[in-house]
Amino acid sequence: MAYQITCPSCQQEGLDPRFSTTTCVHCAKQFSLVACCPTCHAELERLQACGAVDYFCNSCNSMISKRQAEYKLTPV
Repeated sequence: MAYQITCPSCQQEGLDPRFSTTTCVHCAKQFSLVACCPTCHAELERLQACGAVDYFCNSCNSMISKRQAEYKLTPV
């Protein structure tokens, strides 16, 4: 199974970080997703190719994997 983020509503892993707006597969709540750098906490630039998602931090000038990124979730 693909990497998923824990839903703040139901505490289950069910949010897909590949999309900027995602729906929990367990509780069906929608969230807006913003990826941030774990080092400087700046918003990351999304790089997507052939289905794979990675991020680039313009402040740190480095690549960040989706597993390393910190996510800010806002209910939609």
